[in-house]
Amino acid sequence: MLDLNQDVKYVKGVGPNRVLLLNKLGIYTLKDLITYYPREHEDRSKPNKIADLVDGQDALIEAVCVSKLNEIRTRRKNMTIYKLIVRDDTATAVLTWYNQGYLKKIFNIGEKYTFYGKVTIKDGVTQIISPTFDVEGKNKNTGKIIPIYPLTHNLSQNTIRQIIENGLNLVKNKLQETLPQYILNEYNLKEINLAINSIHFPQDFADFESARKRLVFEELLSTQLALSSLKNMNIMDNTGIKFNKEVKMSDVISELPFKLTKAQLRVLEEIDNDMEASKPMNRLLQGDVGSGKTVVAIIAAYKAVKSGYQMTIMAPTAILASQHMEEFSKILNKFGIRCELLISGITKKRKEDILNRLKEGEIDVLIGTHAILEENVVFKNLGLVVTDEQHRFGVKQRKVISEKGNNPDILVMTATPIPRTLALILYGDLDISIIDELPPNRKKIDTFAVTKGMEERVNNFIKKQIDEGRQAYIVCPLVEENEEINAKSVMELADKYKNSIFKDYKVEYMHGKMRPKEKDAIMELFKNGEIDILISTTVIEVGVNVPNASIMIVENAERFGLAQLHQLRGRVGRGEYKSYCILKYNGNSEIIRKRMKVMQETNNGFIISEKDLELRGSGEFFGTKQHGLPEFKIANLFEDMPILKLAQSAATKILDKDVKLENKENEKLKQIVKEKFGNRLEI
Repeated sequence: MLDLNQDVKYVKGVGPNRVLLLNKLGIYTLKDLITYYPREHEDRSKPNKIADLVDGQDALIEAVCVSKLNEIRTRRKNMTIYKLIVRDDTATAVLTWYNQGYLKKIFNIGEKYTFYGKVTIKDGVTQIISPTFDVEGKNKNTGKIIPIYPLTHNLSQNTIRQIIENGLNLVKNKLQETLPQYILNEYNLKEINLAINSIHFPQDFADFESARKRLVFEELLSTQLALSSLKNMNIMDNTGIKFNKEVKMSDVISELPFKLTKAQLRVLEEIDNDMEASKPMNRLLQGDVGSGKTVVAIIAAYKAVKSGYQMTIMAPTAILASQHMEEFSKILNKFGIRCELLISGITKKRKEDILNRLKEGEIDVLIGTHAILEENVVFKNLGLVVTDEQHRFGVKQRKVISEKGNNPDILVMTATPIPRTLALILYGDLDISIIDELPPNRKKIDTFAVTKGMEERVNNFIKKQIDEGRQAYIVCPLVEENEEINAKSVMELADKYKNSIFKDYKVEYMHGKMRPKEKDAIMELFKNGEIDILISTTVIEVGVNVPNASIMIVENAERFGLAQLHQLRGRVGRGEYKSYCILKYNGNSEIIRKRMKVMQETNNGFIISEKDLELRGSGEFFGTKQHGLPEFKIANLFEDMPILKLAQSAATKILDKDVKLENKENEKLKQIVKEKFGNRLEI
């Protein structure tokens, strides 16, 4: 019987060394191997005449050798060039390889071969550099559509192609269909064995497209079914709290020292309606950096407390929780609402006091970190739960905290702007509100993308700003230097800046491997103006407010996603001072230039997230693990929007008839959903 979970080391062609390389790519089992999809395909099926070749094109030729392989030794150590002259009935071409000594035994004058590679035409000479080839009649590397896979060091395309082909031979026609027949018929989808084979080795591009459609549909359908089931569970199982209609949010709004934007008012109306309804609120609040989500949470807290309930807000870090404590207290104290802070750094005695008062109902609003999830945190009457920066808290954590009350309302806040259609995928179990407008006092942050040649000017600019009393963030992608990745590390940079370039200034560093207390202490010093330059990894990207910080420098900016760069940029521009974001990047590829251009041209997080998705694809864009979703192996949410809409409509139809997927015809669907989402679902 076919065992898809068997170790990949048992596949022909995989030895002890190769198994480690495959593991690096996330391939551990036979199933991982056959679902390791190509990133693209090259059409090596149609030969071109040499006379018709165009400079820069990738092309296939059929030609006869008219010379022996010529070996040219160079002055460079370890470099030998091999040249071969070939011709067809139209013209001659020169083929060039580097350090490929084994080729001397392969080519014979007068014999015909097929060659595929990139064409260069210079001074009338047609060349192909490092072409792949086949002897006539043996189509291993040419004469067909060839898959190209993401690789790791020391693993070639030919090797992984052969291993995947061996894996496919093991499962040939033995895969069990995962989708019900009625779904295959209704949406005109390929059978699973055909789809898996054709995604790797299609007969033609139409064959590839139909295979891809089936696999993308299955991936998106299972995700939609799982998220819709979560939402249905919330709706069916729960009768929620109806908060008091007589408690008006306008009582707080009229007392604020600033005016709310139209977007904030619209979102508050949606939240107010949810809170007064009988089913529990499950709402995602999306808002760009600095759009004023916290004040919305404060006003919702007022309504909950004045209706006789407690409220809690959970933040991902102690410093962000402390910041919330300041903001909540400033507005709510005047209404007699008692706020308290629960973070890991407080004394045992103080914590006991807080827990007792919380249980007795003497604390109205509890603000804290993961500490709130602990079993000994007991509320007297919890009515509203807010989680800030949703991507740091999974579905399970939301569940744990909501079980501390009797079906409390839940508001989930995120500053990661996600296009609305995609938010429906990621947060299918939540209703969605968007604050798509910044308060009028938010200053535009000037953004510049620069290369290494500008380093000295950038350093002088930092010094000038600090001399004027400002502070600077410098963000790096790595903690320690990694030989494989040419990126500056926090430790290396801190050493260089402290001891030479910025030796007259107070420089500190911070990274994710430090203990939370250490990070909080450094952030507190920076906030209080006792550090001029803070060198950090992306641990500083979430919500902390340092109004005096006016410069954000990002090293190796090409290594970050646009949405992440936008989040980092939002750390500055929070005070009265003109602020700047300088993106230092390496490389000159078209995609890097496009991404840097987007960052310079817009400060709108939603536009940036659309562009990020378009330029990078959904897997990287979401880093789906942080959202608690299984990773998409083949779907690209930007390109596959039409298939996504089909999958959403199919999921709705299926669950309308069979909400828990209990019917015999849906057994297979239930199985793939459970495999993907584990025990997160009660279906």
